[in-house]
Amino acid sequence: MPSATVRTRVTVPLRFADGYATTADVVSFEGLADGREHLLLGLGDWRRALAVSAAGGQAPLVRPHSECLTGDVFGSERCDCGPQLREAAERITVAGGFLLYLRQEGRGIGLYAKLDAYALQDVGLDTYEANTALGRGEDERDYTAAAQMLATLGADRIRLLSNNPDKAAQLELLGIAVAERVPTGVHLSAANARYLTVKRDHTAHTLDLPLAG
Repeated sequence: MPSATVRTRVTVPLRFADGYATTADVVSFEGLADGREHLLLGLGDWRRALAVSAAGGQAPLVRPHSECLTGDVFGSERCDCGPQLREAAERITVAGGFLLYLRQEGRGIGLYAKLDAYALQDVGLDTYEANTALGRGEDERDYTAAAQMLATLGADRIRLLSNNPDKAAQLELLGIAVAERVPTGVHLSAANARYLTVKRDHTAHTLDLPLAG
């Protein structure tokens, strides 16, 4: 895996729509494998979390979060991305660690293609079938840049805040030791029940969906 370097680091106060506020050390990078403008947000006492981990203690809490304009910005209820982002910011602030904001919209197929996939879901396809009907992979995301960012900050051992087993598998192969997988909450609504059920059943996401089948 090629190395990356820190380009810029700035402190940014954050406030979410529900009023929750925190402060992030936002880091940009040079040399990321895919050339995209991904960000790492250091939240809480992330320096102490790294030091504790280096001494053999608990690893920092990390969430690689894939950009979702519709969910993160506009509050779309067709997915659970916005609530997961909000949850991650608070949990990582408390624990100390990193939120990686990865520019890979629509499981890596892009914003317009994601909206095309939504149109196919409206006529009966599920989220994965819609991607493949467009000639794309079910999930085209690659976590090499995420591993580079973590390695650059010295976080080669993490607790992974995610329901997605593929994230853990890819990061492990890229040299990031996943000491623990920590599931996110279940953000279920009438609009995303089928979406979450398919993620649970098709790609083994760790989701407890008593109301969704």
